[in-house]
Amino acid sequence: MGMNELPTGSTGSTSSSIARTVLAVLVLAVAAWVLLHVIIGIVTFLAGILVVVVAVVAVIWALRVIL
Repeated sequence: MGMNELPTGSTGSTSSSIARTVLAVLVLAVAAWVLLHVIIGIVTFLAGILVVVVAVVAVIWALRVIL
């Protein structure tokens, strides 16, 4: 028997192995999708804070220049 040949009667364990692999890929894809959204949320939050800080600094600078 070669390396790619399966012994007879092992199709049940092969389908179980394929099902487990498919399930693992689906779990990995969902986890990656959730993690990506969490990271995007954190980056958006930090960018929002940065925009507010820059706006406050700009207002303070403009008021010092005008007055």
